Amino acid sequence: QVQLVESGGGLVQAGSSLRLSCATSGRTFSRYAMAWFRQAPGKNREFVAGISGSDRSTNYADSVKGRFTISGDSALNTIWLQMNSLKPEDTAVYYCARVPTSTVFVDPARYNYWGQGTQVTVSS
Repeated sequence: QVQLVESGGGLVQAGSSLRLSCATSGRTFSRYAMAWFRQAPGKNREFVAGISGSDRSTNYADSVKGRFTISGDSALNTIWLQMNSLKPEDTAVYYCARVPTSTVFVDPARYNYWGQGTQVTVSS
């Protein structure tokens, strides 16, 4: 099995920065991608950013482009999400997810493994 554990969430003011971490343990795969999703109350879980384990290419939701950066260590056992210029609409529970393919999917249903989530609250 694969375990994902997120950390780094918190309560910040608009314009501030936060850095989320996601640590992976357990079974490894030769091909994989990892992503961050978020879910606000009453809304569907949405894709935020993803990174491929094969070529380290990255994808971002339009709403976070230029403000958020996804990165990871060499094996993507740990990934980070650097969030700058935070806005109140970024408030959500943030989840990391892993899929045993090299493709970054924006559909959360494609991901097999999920962390428990970390709350990010941005006040205005």
